[in-house]
Amino acid sequence: MLRIVPRIFTSVQTRRNVKSHLQRGVCSTALQAASVCPGFVSKPMAESPQTEVKPGLYRVPPEVRGMTSLDRQAFAQTVVVPALRVPKGVLNKVVKSLKKSAIQRSGVPKVVQDKENSSDGDDFRLMLLDPIRVPSPSSFSEAEAEALRSFGVAQELQHYELTLTYDNLKSEEVLEAVLPEGQDVTSGFSRVGHIAHMNLRDHQLPYKNLIGQVIMDKNPGVTCVVNKTNIIDTTYRNFKMEVLAGEENMVAKVKENGVTYEFDFSRVYWNPRLSTEHMRVVQLVQRGDTVLDVFAGVGPFAIPAARHGATVLANDLNPESYRWLQHNVKLNKVERKVRSFNLDGRAFIRGPMRQELPALLKEKASVHVVMNLPALALEFLDAFRGLLDQELSCDTNLPIVHCYGFSKDDCPQEDMVKRASSSLGFSLEGRCSVHFVRNVAPNKDMMCVRFTVPKEVLFSSDNGQTVSYFSTELTEEPTPKRQKCEETTN
Repeated sequence: MLRIVPRIFTSVQTRRNVKSHLQRGVCSTALQAASVCPGFVSKPMAESPQTEVKPGLYRVPPEVRGMTSLDRQAFAQTVVVPALRVPKGVLNKVVKSLKKSAIQRSGVPKVVQDKENSSDGDDFRLMLLDPIRVPSPSSFSEAEAEALRSFGVAQELQHYELTLTYDNLKSEEVLEAVLPEGQDVTSGFSRVGHIAHMNLRDHQLPYKNLIGQVIMDKNPGVTCVVNKTNIIDTTYRNFKMEVLAGEENMVAKVKENGVTYEFDFSRVYWNPRLSTEHMRVVQLVQRGDTVLDVFAGVGPFAIPAARHGATVLANDLNPESYRWLQHNVKLNKVERKVRSFNLDGRAFIRGPMRQELPALLKEKASVHVVMNLPALALEFLDAFRGLLDQELSCDTNLPIVHCYGFSKDDCPQEDMVKRASSSLGFSLEGRCSVHFVRNVAPNKDMMCVRFTVPKEVLFSSDNGQTVSYFSTELTEEPTPKRQKCEETTN
């Protein structure tokens, strides 16, 4: 409920009153998002408990500082906002003319009823204004003032008390109020279906459960918040995680670039920030091409490529990734286009890839090799040395490799070329391109080097041992719990 504190400001006295009330409780820009709370009980201005508010910063009651168990009631606070009394007949025109001065955030009505003046309240409405932009009647721009005069609206401001609660605050505002002053505040996370994945710092860990609850409260559809507790396992590319709030169901359902995926987020690798990169590479693949995905995960390259008309051989060492890859192949109805393998990357190159390449190189369609294991993929390039017999040597339709890596070098492009060349045993200088994917940490970039495997490498005498391979039959299907599907964009 909203109640008018009947004060009308004019001339010099207006400025004094507004300044006084601003110092006592005018809400900041951050609080313009707050909605009017049903059940609000207003008090006279002199008796209202007000917290000092600095412009642009919400100051909650001091007792919430250091809170580790979320008490939503403790965030209630009374603030003051200005409003303009407008006749109903010109209301829409006034709102349009003063849109820059009105309270802007969603959830806050720009217009409310004038319940204080009951005698003519049905003929007037109250337009709530941004207290930072309009602290006094003289704060209106010339255009706004002219519009008010033309509509016959007096430039007189009234004060209104609002009670703002936890529900009215953004997650950033809550966490800034709770965590110790001067320390980094995070409300950022990766969204994976119904799961919010956070990477908390040490100083935030005492507040981890509160942070998890806030994130869940403020993000509709998030029913589980987790925190990574160790670095990514380089073998299976997953990591241990701790549930901070919500249910412990880790089976997520996401939709990326029109493709649906389901997987156990705690046991496989999935990065929602790579959706643009997945699309970029898939768009390089033409119908009829072949894609050999060495580190396929749950299929973010393999399945879109198959839907695009390519024939795909997809491999992953992680048994869980392999199972969910098969599940997602069936889910997206591309079983006829995808063969899946559960092998070490080098074994996949020396086995299935080695056997398939001779026939593929005789065709006109391109062959793409995707190697998305940034921590180690460059080290696997040596598996291409002498991969095929010399008598099969050809100059056309050689495989195109898309190999990912991390670089902390001042010149990551040169670093990627140098390391790829070293692993291949052949210089790629002037024979490759390097694409920046994303910055993963300060001074650490994810890059992709793209090159055609030189025939001097592919057909050299430096060959490795042939590895037998198998295309494992479909194993028992994982049983995903149904989740609301989320579209991933980037």
